Amino acid sequence: MSENATTETTEDRIDIARAAALMAAVDGAERDLTVGSALPPFAHHAFFWAALPEAALGRDGTPAPGQGGPVPDLGLPVRMYAGGQVRWHAPFRASIQAERVSRVTSITRKEGQSGALAFVTIRHDIRQRGQAVLSEDQTLVYRGAAGPGDPVTVTEEVDERRALKLTAVGLFRFSALTFNGHRIHYDADYARELGYPGLVVHAPLMAMHLALWAEERQGRLDRFAFRAVSPLYLGDVAWLCRAGNRYWVEGPKRRLCLTAEAG
Repeated sequence: MSENATTETTEDRIDIARAAALMAAVDGAERDLTVGSALPPFAHHAFFWAALPEAALGRDGTPAPGQGGPVPDLGLPVRMYAGGQVRWHAPFRASIQAERVSRVTSITRKEGQSGALAFVTIRHDIRQRGQAVLSEDQTLVYRGAAGPGDPVTVTEEVDERRALKLTAVGLFRFSALTFNGHRIHYDADYARELGYPGLVVHAPLMAMHLALWAEERQGRLDRFAFRAVSPLYLGDVAWLCRAGNRYWVEGPKRRLCLTAEAG
């Protein structure tokens, strides 16, 4: 499995202002955060930046293969988010030094309709004051070409739904706060070059909206797993949907964009 995979350790002080900015960008909420405040789910995505120089980035705006991070060069230049699972062991708190240890736990190569694919799972373990705070298994897919696959339609009955309203400014701010340079989220011409009709909404942004809703309904979460199914595009009519503890994002014509389960 190794393919020369590495382990990476990153430290960060969990800045209150950045955490507040993320929440303002995602749900418009103003939170009174102080030292030690428990942060909402997915707030950790705004920290532990891989601040590489532009020369170390690929054409898509993400780190070029083999440039920084624990993922080796797999010979596949296009990176997409496939899904993940977060487990919380304790609250992730503001203004406290944190350490994240990242390592590749699996690399699976496959042949898809568009050619070679590699699914890479990275385990991130975060600690504060020597205590385990959360573990995230993040799955990325690397490929030689991008573009949307065949859409999947929602068949499940809905208990509850909420409109998901997204703007170009919101996508840009989320990219900036998570230090995500992937051009499909802010460069519409580039997205169309890859076969998409417009800007693509971040899978973690959709997951964060669902996780915030799940926390609102269920209280503090212990686990949240999600999987990207079909792209959601800026301008699509979109809904956050729920049936029990299962959540999903639905696009036009009941297109299933992302599924999740909260526990």
